Formats: sequence, C-alpha cells, structure tokens
Amino acid sequence: MKWTEIDKKQLKIYATIAFGIPFLLGLLMWYGSSQGRNMSVFPNAQMLYPAAGVMVLLLVTKKKEEVPRRFFISYLITTVLMIGCAVGSAFTDDAMVWAGMTNLVLIFGSIVCGILMLTEKREKRSACGLKGQKWGASVFCILLFAVLYLLRQVIACIMAGEPSAFTSVLADPMTWYLLVVVLINYVFVFIAFFGEEYGWRYFLQPMLQKRFGKRMGVIFVGVVWGLWHMPLDFFFYTADPGMGLISVVAHQITCITLGIFFAYAYMKTGNIWVPTILHFLNNNLIAVLAGNMSEEVIAGQEMYWSDLLPALLINGILFGIFLLAKEFRKGEPGNESGKESGKDDENSCICDTSDL
Repeated sequence: MKWTEIDKKQLKIYATIAFGIPFLLGLLMWYGSSQGRNMSVFPNAQMLYPAAGVMVLLLVTKKKEEVPRRFFISYLITTVLMIGCAVGSAFTDDAMVWAGMTNLVLIFGSIVCGILMLTEKREKRSACGLKGQKWGASVFCILLFAVLYLLRQVIACIMAGEPSAFTSVLADPMTWYLLVVVLINYVFVFIAFFGEEYGWRYFLQPMLQKRFGKRMGVIFVGVVWGLWHMPLDFFFYTADPGMGLISVVAHQITCITLGIFFAYAYMKTGNIWVPTILHFLNNNLIAVLAGNMSEEVIAGQEMYWSDLLPALLINGILFGIFLLAKEFRKGEPGNESGKESGKDDENSCICDTSDL
C-alpha cells in the first residue's frame, strides 16, 4: 500500500526531528570527543528525539481535541532542556555538573510528564496510542523477554568458556539489590525509553508495515533504528572512533533482532508501554549483571569483528525467530490485531487521516 500525502508529510517531520537533531549534534560529539570530554549526556538526550518527532507531527496534523497537548508540550520542553545539557557538555570539562543537570531534567521531566499524561482525557490518550491495554498478554511478553535476555547471558558465558560466571552473579546479593534499584528507577526515567519506542514502534513500525508488509516493515525499522545510533557508535560506545564501523554493524544486529521481538510484543498487545518496559530492561539489566550502574558498562567499549557472528547467531535464534509468530502473518500489511478483534487499533491510528 502506498503512502498518502499526509503520510509523507508526517514522515518528513519525523525524520527532520528524530534524525536531523542527532546527526547535527553528532558534529558537537565529534568536537567534544576530540577534546577528551565526556559525551554521556548525548545518548540520554538522543533517546527523546523520536517521540518528540511524533508529538510535533501529531500537533501539526491532528485535531486539537484529539491530542494530549499538556503532556506533549511538557515532553518537548524536557527534550529542549536535554539538548541544552548535551550542547553545554561538549564545551566544558565539568562532566559531573552536566551529568547531574541531565539527571535532574530527566527525573523532573519524567515525573511531570507522567502526571500530565495520566491526567489527560482517556480519549486523547487512546487517540494517540498512550492507553495501556491487554495487560495479561503484556505481562507475558515482559516475562518472556526477561527469560530470553537471561538465557542470552547464559549462552554468552558458556561460549566464553566461563559457564559458572552467570551463577556467581546470581549468587551475589548486590545483584538483587541493584535489580530492585533499577526497577524503582523506571518511574523516574521512563520518558527516555518511551522516547524511542513511541517513535519506532508507535509511528515508524505501522508506517513501514503499511508500505512494505509486516515482516519487511519491521526489518526496515530495525535497520533505521540501528543507523540512528551512528553518532553514538563513533563518539560514545567505542573506545576509539576507528571501531565505530564495527559498532554500527553491531547495532544493526541488535536493533533488527530485538526490534523483531519488540514489534511482536507491540503487535500482540497494542500497548506502547510494553516495548517501553522491554527497552528499559534491555538497557539496564546489563548494568545489574555487571554490578556497575555507571556509564562505563556501555561507554568506550573495545569491539572486534570477531564478536559479531556470535551476536548474530544468539540474537537471531532467541529474538529473530519471532518473525515467524502469527502476529506477523495475520491480516493485511500494517493491520494490527486490534482491528481483527473489533477493537480500536491504536497501532495504526497515526496513519488514519480521514479526519484531517
């Protein structure tokens, strides 16, 4: 199915914000990195851009009474403040100051945005894909992901010749303490993970599925999601920009395979908060298992081409296999399970332009 003129307009707005901002700020990352400065504020800010793009296009293309304006505006203000922190960190050596300011903005923004979203009218939240639903299936998807995530760690330990490493981590009381801290922390940082998933799953997934079909649409979302990380691949995740290309390919593997499972969970539930929680768990459980909550767990990594094949095999088997799930087979391209059950299809409402 071809995109309508409104679809194309929405995609242009989305791409300008979700991709234009991080790649423009990538120049500042290059500058700050060349000066030996801490770039940890940039990935935190970048997570907010996809949802910011969706919110702007909804404010522009949907009727005023259908949009939760208070929530959207508070989120966009938070995004601007995060951009300010990122820009400031590129020009000064006070990494702790900017990190502290970023945390305050993120925490305060999450609290304010959460309150404003919950106090918006249910009709507005539903019209813009913010309503939680199908919580039985949602809990199933979250628990399934946790099991698969832990299984991936077990397989990685076995392949590394350290089969007892995982059990040692589980036996450490600090692991369980950090797990509790992380789970509580979700409330105070949720907008960052919502920021990505509202863009990738709520907007881009049904848009690309509409054009390319359910399976290829999701694969293309993974490709786009992976490329979106490029400024971070060269100037944050890797110990040396020379390893940036390896990180780019690694993100293709991760984003395509994880994106398949996230898409499966979203199509099964129609609940945007499920992939948001999954994204949060994926990014934070590694810190729990490593026993280190600092950015050092993911920043400045040494990457090698030889690491990619095992990652492809493990992620492809555990997560990529869900491309065969029935959610990817039933209905027309881009048509989610909500319509088949006679309920409102929140996944595709963003492409519904009949009232514009």
